[in-house]
Amino acid sequence: MRTSRIRLLAATGATLAALALTACEDGTGTEDEGAGSTSRPTATATTDTPSDAGKDDSASSAPTAAGGGSQEAGGGKDTGSGGKDTGSGGEGGNTDDGKTDEGADDGPGTRVACNGSNTTVTARPVSRPLNHMLITVKNTGSGPCDLTYYPVLRFDEMQWVPQPIEETKPQAVVGIDPGESAYAGVLLSAADGSGDGGTTGHKLAVGFQGRTPNSSGGPSAIPSLPAKGVYYDSTLAVSYWQQSMDDALTY
Repeated sequence: MRTSRIRLLAATGATLAALALTACEDGTGTEDEGAGSTSRPTATATTDTPSDAGKDDSASSAPTAAGGGSQEAGGGKDTGSGGKDTGSGGEGGNTDDGKTDEGADDGPGTRVACNGSNTTVTARPVSRPLNHMLITVKNTGSGPCDLTYYPVLRFDEMQWVPQPIEETKPQAVVGIDPGESAYAGVLLSAADGSGDGGTTGHKLAVGFQGRTPNSSGGPSAIPSLPAKGVYYDSTLAVSYWQQSMDDALTY
C-alpha cells in the first residue's frame, strides 16, 4: 500500500513536471515573463505593419502632393497670364483713350490760325457805309480755325500799317468752322475829304496775326481788287475781326 502511494506520487510529480515543461515550451505560465524575446517578433511585426502602412501612405501621397503643387503652380501661372492680359488691355485702353483725347481737344493750344493757306479771302468796296470795303474770310480747311486781333493791310508797296478801330474789338477770339466765314470792315478814306495823301491801290495783301499781337499767323492772302483799283487816304483804318458782316460794317 505504501509502495503504491509512492508510485502514485511519483507519477503525479512526473505529470506536473511534464505539464510545466509543456507550459514553458508553449510560451505560457510563469516562464512567459522571462521570455520577452519570444514576444518581440510579434511586437515588431505589429509595429512594422503600421510603419509599412505609413510608408505606403507617404509614397501614395507624395505624387498627390507633387501633383497638387504642380496644379497650384499652374494656377499661379494662369493668374499671372490673366494679370498680363489685363495689363495689355489697360495699355490698349490707355492707347485708345490717348487717340480719342488728341482728336477731341479743341483748346487754344491745338486750334490752328486762319491764314492764306486754309481760307479764301475776298475784298470788295460797299456802297454803305460810304468809303468802306468789306473783307471776307472763308474757312476752306477740314477743321475750325481762329482769327485773332485784326487784319494787317498793305496796299501795293505802302510803308505804313493801317491802325485798328478800337471800338470794334470783340470780347473773344473769332473762330470759324469749315465752310463758314468771318469779316472785317475797312474805312478807306474820310467822307469829308480831310484825309491826306490820297492814292489808288491796285494790289492788296491781307496779313494774319498769331496768338500775340503783331506776331505772324501764317501766310498772307492776296485778294483780287476791282480793275480800277481802290482809293484810300491817310485815314485808312480797319476793324477787328467780326463774326458777322453787320458788326464789321457798323461803326
